[in-house]
Amino acid sequence: MSFGRLGDTNEPMSEMNVIPLVDVMLVLLVIFIVTAPVITHSVQLELPRASSAPSEQTIDSVTLALDAAGQLHWDNASIEPGELFARLQEAVAANPELAVYLRADRDTRYEALARIMADARRAGVGRLGFVSQPEAN
Repeated sequence: MSFGRLGDTNEPMSEMNVIPLVDVMLVLLVIFIVTAPVITHSVQLELPRASSAPSEQTIDSVTLALDAAGQLHWDNASIEPGELFARLQEAVAANPELAVYLRADRDTRYEALARIMADARRAGVGRLGFVSQPEAN
């Protein structure tokens, strides 16, 4: 507060100086305008959705099973991993709408699954599903 000479009275000045307040508010506004896009920037992901209801297997489907030891099975018949691509190509040539269901042991290495998925993609498989057991409640 300051005392000024407004006539001959010794009353304090009742006006508030708002210029510093406006300056601070403008600086904060500029900071928020600049930083808001940086703060709200996020990675856009399409997260998978899980269903607890079992899906129906189509008539034209192949089930691939991979055990913990790395042995691959084509509809319960054991095959070598090198045969997979050729067999998938033949199956897709016979039926372009072929669905492949992949069952893997819990202890299977991701590398083995990635190879199977890559072979399926190169062979032209359009539908690849993972078979799992629902969790016990």
